[in-house]
Amino acid sequence: MKNKNRVVMDAEGIDRSLTRIAYEILEKNKGLDDLVLIGIRTGGIYLANRLQRKIAAIEGIEAPSGILDVTLYRDDLQKTNKKPRIGKTDIAFSLDDRKVVLVDDVLFTGRTIRAAMDALIDFGRPRLIQLAVLIDRGHRELPIRADFVGKNLPSSLWEDVSVNLTEKDGVDEVVIEMDSEE
Repeated sequence: MKNKNRVVMDAEGIDRSLTRIAYEILEKNKGLDDLVLIGIRTGGIYLANRLQRKIAAIEGIEAPSGILDVTLYRDDLQKTNKKPRIGKTDIAFSLDDRKVVLVDDVLFTGRTIRAAMDALIDFGRPRLIQLAVLIDRGHRELPIRADFVGKNLPSSLWEDVSVNLTEKDGVDEVVIEMDSEE
């Protein structure tokens, strides 16, 4: 078996997509009033931080941001023998009557986003929840869609889509990984 990797988005593509998403968030929400960004651990945290900086550069003020760990809200905890790694959730402000933009790196089945929405409700009652993702690869198992998408990336179920970010991986790129016989 040989591993074939294909870069489908480079650092410039990621940056352009995040710039566009920042403008779309501001346009759809008519500015920053009551807007907060919540990054889903792990990749969503870095992307939410980048969006926060881009929005601050446009508007001149920073939107509050937080970190959400959805581990205990996942519906597959009972189906794995692996011990879950619980990360820190850090939301230092009320979500009541706020416009929440959930941020994640890849939208796939929708199950992580469902878990994130369940977790958010434990922190308050947002006015609305929107979803921003860098990559939407399809294959939904739940009726969830993103409001802001960097790139739609149709992929097969046997391919892995990896979002590598400088903050964690030392490089910005989106890679499709596929094992093939050779």
